[in-house]
Amino acid sequence: MEGRVFGLETPLMTALQHLLDIPDGEAGNAAGDKQGPTRAYVRDARAMAATPADVKELPGAYAFVVDMPGLGSGDIKVQVEDERVLVISGERRREEKEDAKYLRMERRMGKLMRKFVLPENADMEKISAVCRDGVLTVLVEKLPPPEPKEPKTIQVQVA
Repeated sequence: MEGRVFGLETPLMTALQHLLDIPDGEAGNAAGDKQGPTRAYVRDARAMAATPADVKELPGAYAFVVDMPGLGSGDIKVQVEDERVLVISGERRREEKEDAKYLRMERRMGKLMRKFVLPENADMEKISAVCRDGVLTVLVEKLPPPEPKEPKTIQVQVA
């Protein structure tokens, strides 16, 4: 969270904010060894924790409903990773205006992300996404249930 939110525009807060913005390749100690999670991992974990979602099972599909305020359809990505992981992501950036100074900043900025492991009966070829009024709805259709197998009859021979 930025220091400006609380009116703490001190050199220390500015330096801390700068450290948080260091790219992943520059993280770690002087020897180049990384200790603990990477900045990308921490950023993604925070984004997933701060992005609320509803998951519904419908008769023929699964519905994932995610609030994506202030994002257009071009700013939202819906992907399938590792064959069965649905990834919904986007990023909301701050509006930069040189003549405006924020007195209070309460709306969430930054990355939005959620990951869902899809069930075995999800059809990976039939996924659709619609964003309306800042709410993204992703529908993943279900595969039809397998045909019940008829019992195999084996003829008994008399010896």
